[in-house]
Amino acid sequence: MDHWIDRFLHYVSVEKGLSSNTLSAYFQDLQKFHAFTKKNQLEIGPSAQNPNERRKSSLEETYVHGAPIEPDQIQRKEIVLFLSELKAASLSPASVTRILSTLRNFFNFLSAEGAVRHDPLAHLHAPRKALRLPKVLLLSQVEALLNHPKGEAPTARRDDAMIELLYATGLRVSELIHLPLGGVDLEGGYLITRGKGAKERIVPIGQCALEKLKVYLGSVRPLLLKGKSAHTLFVNRSGKAMSRQAFWKQLKIYARKAGIQKSVTPHMLRHSFASHLLERGADLRSVQMMLGHADISTTQIYTHVARERLKKIHEASHPRG
Repeated sequence: MDHWIDRFLHYVSVEKGLSSNTLSAYFQDLQKFHAFTKKNQLEIGPSAQNPNERRKSSLEETYVHGAPIEPDQIQRKEIVLFLSELKAASLSPASVTRILSTLRNFFNFLSAEGAVRHDPLAHLHAPRKALRLPKVLLLSQVEALLNHPKGEAPTARRDDAMIELLYATGLRVSELIHLPLGGVDLEGGYLITRGKGAKERIVPIGQCALEKLKVYLGSVRPLLLKGKSAHTLFVNRSGKAMSRQAFWKQLKIYARKAGIQKSVTPHMLRHSFASHLLERGADLRSVQMMLGHADISTTQIYTHVARERLKKIHEASHPRG
């Protein structure tokens, strides 16, 4: 199994160009499944060697610990037991669905490589996921957040440009911190980024973000670099690329200063970007292109957000609401 997991991860990395975050998730999911198969491998008895001999019933089947297992030995029942264990561990339906998707991709790869003769996941359905609406900020909350950070310190002015750009473009935080210096066209008013699967997309920036970017590039970035060079647009005080953790930490600080009670994440600004665009009449296909969603059904979740907000406004404002 270790051999095939390594080959699968190499395949999806080289052939499909998946991001490091996706590769990490695949690795963790497959290691979890591998640990389960080693812990609960079905003992191969005489019935498995002689097809004429009666198969053991489920009550007669015994499990041994630590024995290696080949992918072709895995049956549907092992998958079902694994999913049951995940459910017993109180994993959310969304997490179980993600792990099941990883296993489907893995066994499709094994089948293509001739490592398995059957698909143990055939006709196995993922648990139904409850519709969870993305958490978004009100426009007033976004405006309060964009009024922070304050001051003339280079880091404050850098953070100001980063938060403004994040809300203006709906970038993922990983896309923001890895945005190359040459990825922004100040004259054209757009940026080019690479999202999931290394897919390239063009996103308009907007006037407010453009103005803050010009200030950052003209007088702030050189102060942070201190004569050094960097490939990424945004850098820290050491002249190196910003980390996700550092930006997230700063965002939480500014959100508290802005009086926002809820826990604010970079992805919440992405959700707010999409939701606010749709509320103001943007068409779904355009929002899909700007977000970099492969499937428009992923973008459609924001129409539910807009409808829920309209319902609340109606209930609060209508005389008979």
